[in-house]
Amino acid sequence: MRAGRQEDGGGRGARAAALPLGLAAAWQAGSLRRAFAAGPGWAAASLAREAEARRLFPWIAVAYGAGIALAFAADGPLSVWPPLAAGAACAAAAALCRSRPVALAVLIGLAATFLGFAAAVIRTNSVAAPVLARVLPAGFEGFVESVEERQEGARLVVRLTKLDAAEQATWPARIRVGTRKREALASGDYVAGAARLLPPPEAARPGGYDFARDAYFRGIGAVGSVSGTLRRIEPAPVPPPLDLRLAAAVDHARNLLTARIAGAIGGQAGAVAAALVTGKRGLIDERTNDVLRAAGIYHVVSISGLHMMLAAGVFFSLARALLALSPTLALTWPIKKIAALVGMAGATAYCVFSGSEVAAERSLIMILVMQGAILIDRPALSMRNLAISALVVLTLQPETLLGPSLQMSYAAVAGLIALAEWSRLRSGSGEGTDPVGRALAWAGTLAVATVATTLVATLATAPFSGFHFQNLQPYGLLGNAATLPLVSFVVMPCAVLGTLLYPFGLDRPVWEAMGLGVRAVLALSEWVASLGGSTVTVPAFGEGALVLLVVALLCATLFGTGLRWLALAPAAFGLLAAWNAPRQDVYVARDGSGAAIRGRDGRLVVVGRIPPFTAEQWLKADGDPRRGTDPGIRAGARCDPIGCTVPLPDGRVVSYLEDRRGFAEDCRRAAIVLSRLTAPKDCAAALVIDRVFLAGHGATAIRAASPSFSPSFAVATSRRPDEIRPWLPAPRAVAAPAARSPGSPPARPPPPASGADPAPEPELPPAEAPDGDPGP
Repeated sequence: MRAGRQEDGGGRGARAAALPLGLAAAWQAGSLRRAFAAGPGWAAASLAREAEARRLFPWIAVAYGAGIALAFAADGPLSVWPPLAAGAACAAAAALCRSRPVALAVLIGLAATFLGFAAAVIRTNSVAAPVLARVLPAGFEGFVESVEERQEGARLVVRLTKLDAAEQATWPARIRVGTRKREALASGDYVAGAARLLPPPEAARPGGYDFARDAYFRGIGAVGSVSGTLRRIEPAPVPPPLDLRLAAAVDHARNLLTARIAGAIGGQAGAVAAALVTGKRGLIDERTNDVLRAAGIYHVVSISGLHMMLAAGVFFSLARALLALSPTLALTWPIKKIAALVGMAGATAYCVFSGSEVAAERSLIMILVMQGAILIDRPALSMRNLAISALVVLTLQPETLLGPSLQMSYAAVAGLIALAEWSRLRSGSGEGTDPVGRALAWAGTLAVATVATTLVATLATAPFSGFHFQNLQPYGLLGNAATLPLVSFVVMPCAVLGTLLYPFGLDRPVWEAMGLGVRAVLALSEWVASLGGSTVTVPAFGEGALVLLVVALLCATLFGTGLRWLALAPAAFGLLAAWNAPRQDVYVARDGSGAAIRGRDGRLVVVGRIPPFTAEQWLKADGDPRRGTDPGIRAGARCDPIGCTVPLPDGRVVSYLEDRRGFAEDCRRAAIVLSRLTAPKDCAAALVIDRVFLAGHGATAIRAASPSFSPSFAVATSRRPDEIRPWLPAPRAVAAPAARSPGSPPARPPPPASGADPAPEPELPPAEAPDGDPGP
């Protein structure tokens, strides 16, 4: 008994050192051990092992992210002081509860949640800038901040210095404009021209991708297309600010290297190769994007872990090798630490050069932590590194929590780290001495590791792929197994070597060799994409199902003990909720320019004049793989110059009107009337969605229930009329619709208080959806 106590006391310091924050002191005092010893058996023992293994720290990042999510879910003007005060109070209470481990853990989690909330509010307020409120054809002047060459034309981000036909207080800080032809312009040029500017488009459907929110956090207050030609003005009438000069210099360097690589290789292989190095994906056409996505390897064209690891590794290895050439330096200087500093600087420079995407920032922070551990002679723990990188990224850009890039990137890496930890615990220590046996064992291990890592990354990112893009790639395992060896051993080494030789002008042969590898990768991707069912379109599901699947993923990856089995319950309920997600029967564009209505055959029928991108978002949300350009999506509607009618599967008629003359008849015989015009107040249809309603609610979706139910139509909108968001137009005094039975007063909102009809929103160009599958 005495010996046992002595042994426990001897290991107490080591265990205390493994606990985060105040839990170490609680363990040292014995209170934590006593609390777990008195716990309900398995769960308490598992939590004790989690604490000893320092597995509780990553949950701080989870709590921090939950606070950010709550901030973006909150409505109205938010102040930073309440969450900061609440976070400080929780931190102070945690300091007073160091001897009570359960209370301590809860208070630390609450403090992190409040601080995450505050970080989101600070970020939202710090980027505040005017957003264009209406369509505005106007002349403008400003500095070109970035240029993205595309298959046809280019896309420019311009920092405004002048905007005609608008008060200076309402000028957006930046506008994004497209040109139909490639202009001889470079980042940093001062330009003048005319454009038809529009407010950044909101979501095409309730719950869909909201470009307006993303544009707000990027400082873009308007989008549009250039009318005529942009003129370069030299010299600029005002000096460019320092941050713009730096951003423009980096973007210009990226464009030069992109053109160099694409020109040396040619075709889509050159476009993909350039994206692999510089992160500029504008030259990749949509067909190639679809092929890469269908093969499950789109992550290779996103600057992320593989790219950053190679950059840091090359700088680290070269610096250490060069320093080791001198015996004096090798024996008297800490060359490994010096090489680590060089690797950190090189990785940071490459991250900035490649555009600092979320996946690249996550990888950079993990690399900085790991190489920083070399400087202080300490081991770096991977899951803690991931949590630290999440805290840093979310503090700098809280809005990225809502996007697929961060979600898929962190999900994939968390799954791979958990797999590596599980593999280490079960790996054997024996190793053969026969060279052939070792080579075969290494090859077998590599093959198994490739399959296992691809499978885990695919499963970890599948919920986010389904939620954001309604796409799953069943053959991603095959695509990665076929192409990743080429990418890892041919394409990426050539990318590194070509980048190093580029300043000396000796890079062209390397790019040509890289092109051979990329062409082989594209050929293999084409083969995988040609297999039946390479892309499966799944119906859209709600945020509740996604939250359950995220909880399951967190339990499965962050827990290192049997507590991982807790993931089964939320995973089961999340999959059930996603599988049974209700499908909408009618989608209406945010400006009323078109709609998609479920026809008698059960498939959506598109009416009106809408961009193919919008139609495709509706179809994918319904689990329909047809493209927005497919002429068959309009079959099933009866149309004339006045409008279209489509019967629902239950026989009730939905009318879409483009001419006021149709209201008299269709308000009597249609169950639902849709129009971008203002419907008459006496319209007798059960549900009326017109321009007045859409002005306050945006994109609308309707689910039809049986006529015997009340209400027989459930309406969902992308926003509420009184919703206050900095990226949304000012709220209007309109009311939500209420479905009713025919013969009752019409279910339509009253007109705005001013009595004037809002200006119709024109047909918008396709909003740029975020790229999926950023990968590890």
